[in-house]
Amino acid sequence: MASHRRPKQPSRARVTVLTTAAAAAVALGSQAANAAPSEKPSKDEVKSKVDKLYEQAEQATEKYNGAKEKQEKLQKEISTIQDNVARGQEEVNELRDGLGSMASAQYRSGGLDPSLQLFLSADPDDYLDKASTLDQLSSQQVEALKKIQDKQRDLAQQRAEASDKLKDLSSTRTELGEKKKEVQAKLAEAQKLLNTLTAQEKAALAAEEERASRDSSRQALTPAAAASASASASGRAGAAYSAAQTKLGSPYVYGATGPSSFDCSGLTSWAYAQAGVAIPRTSEQQANYGTRIYSQSDLQVGDLVFFFNDLHHVGLYAGNGQIIHAPRTGTVVRYESFDTIGGPFMFGVRV
Repeated sequence: MASHRRPKQPSRARVTVLTTAAAAAVALGSQAANAAPSEKPSKDEVKSKVDKLYEQAEQATEKYNGAKEKQEKLQKEISTIQDNVARGQEEVNELRDGLGSMASAQYRSGGLDPSLQLFLSADPDDYLDKASTLDQLSSQQVEALKKIQDKQRDLAQQRAEASDKLKDLSSTRTELGEKKKEVQAKLAEAQKLLNTLTAQEKAALAAEEERASRDSSRQALTPAAAASASASASGRAGAAYSAAQTKLGSPYVYGATGPSSFDCSGLTSWAYAQAGVAIPRTSEQQANYGTRIYSQSDLQVGDLVFFFNDLHHVGLYAGNGQIIHAPRTGTVVRYESFDTIGGPFMFGVRV
């Protein structure tokens, strides 16, 4: 006879879990159906964000340049101090040898002064501070001891100075590394945004960039503008401007000072170096180098021109409202209008 056993009912806990899971699945499905797909940024939005990132990268680049210049300066100073210390120690050793010769002569002639004997195996400061010791030494010996004492004190000061500079160098190297990472991060973020564009959009952006560059070049090189620039370009400013013109088309590379690639202050410092003038490396330092000119109408060709409130961008005035500069990553040395730099003109500097 067949058994008519009732099927086992699910437990209350199991029913609750299943019900909750089903409700969650329905809710997630509803959210997925109602959620709007994420919109891809337009070409113009990407360009705006990329331009901002490039500006931030240039700000970090100038800080990087400053740290790099400081590092190089500290390394030279430390090297000089270490050379001086080495030479000073040689002089001390020679003076000690001289005293040793005196001691030998005294010994051969009948005895060695106890004070001099003690000195030869200890620091002279303990003896020079005692008048009784000075009284027991010959004037020649006293003079030699004082020279050694002065040299030793000088060496101690130089060693302390070198130690301080080495600490400063260590912190500067850390800063340099941090700024380099910051620049690279900004450039990588910009590239990531550019990679979201289609090939057609990238081509359109490149065409816009090329058109803007051509328009500025035509405006800067019209017969009237060229004649005006030639007339006002004189002396070292004119020589610097002429040098910069030879680098039109050279790529922008952060931290570069030529001769084949440049960043903004790298181009201006290189151009003035060709004119025989050593100006500082960074835009912030260059802004304080010469005489400031606040009116654009008073600018002359070859004057340094600064943009943005923090002065992180610099170029050379080309006349007719144009500059020649290294704009940013992805561009080349070119002419450009004041109006398209992306930041306000602050002032010029006549070197």
